[in-house]
Amino acid sequence: MSLREQQRPVRQGYGGQAVIEGVMIRGPRHATVVCRRPDGTMSSRTRSLRQSYTGRARKTPLLRGVIILWETLHLGTWALLFSQNVALAEEPADEDKGMGVLGALTLLVAFGIAIGIFFLAPIVGTRWLVNHIDPDIVAIVLEGVLRLVLLLGYLALIGRMGEIKRVFEYHGAEHMTIAAWESEQALTVSNVRRYSRAHPRCGTSFLLVVAVVAILVFTALGTPPLWWHITSRIVFIPVIAAIAFEAIRFGGSHRHIRLVNWLFAPNLWLQALTTRAPQDDQIEVAIAAMETALAAELADAPAVAEPAAAAAPAD
Repeated sequence: MSLREQQRPVRQGYGGQAVIEGVMIRGPRHATVVCRRPDGTMSSRTRSLRQSYTGRARKTPLLRGVIILWETLHLGTWALLFSQNVALAEEPADEDKGMGVLGALTLLVAFGIAIGIFFLAPIVGTRWLVNHIDPDIVAIVLEGVLRLVLLLGYLALIGRMGEIKRVFEYHGAEHMTIAAWESEQALTVSNVRRYSRAHPRCGTSFLLVVAVVAILVFTALGTPPLWWHITSRIVFIPVIAAIAFEAIRFGGSHRHIRLVNWLFAPNLWLQALTTRAPQDDQIEVAIAAMETALAAELADAPAVAEPAAAAAPAD
């Protein structure tokens, strides 16, 4: 498969996420998660998406970035909890009752930790520089650099853990499967293996773009008092996420332009930390998730084709 062929996908609208021994695929109106049970068989769950995830607002520039950020957190937590139950041989009932209290608490704790590590910790590490460095913009840039260092270090560290390494292998399988489908290839293990583990709409890419956009936004804010310095890092998360999503979406739909590929190349390089070469049985799970998601869309609304108005992140 030539690079040119991989740079011209004819379909978009499907994204996904790797979970414990499985893959979640998000389509225009449904989300499907398929996991490998301890006995080697597969377990799946499909749910319809809320109107807020499929309505007109999701096609509105900038606003859709905020919606998709929340959607990714919500659906990701749902899929992770399902995969955890499957791994523990405690498969939940068929009825979809949402995340529940445990899921909501998990989401809040995870979001709080992420804010603390990647937005507030850099403030602690660079605040004292404000009184020693002129101009102030240098301190803000250093804050952004420290945020990037924390992100890269975190990804590199968890990638050494055995269970996380397997999740990263499923992450690679998910990317390869979506790429094969976008290029209208039959979903077989041999076909999927022809595609790269790196995908321009990956959530890892989103994190890197967020870090870069944050530097630009916070530079414009200058060096405010400490209370606003901390508050602004939280308040502006939706704004930064919205801008970052539009940038990722632009890059994903303009891969045929060489300059765009150069600008977004670091996003693909970063995925070397969050993907691993999958095994055949892991690709089989990703294919099953993709096929189940496609079947759900076809059964529910056969007239709905592959919308590209607000393509889901590939991860």
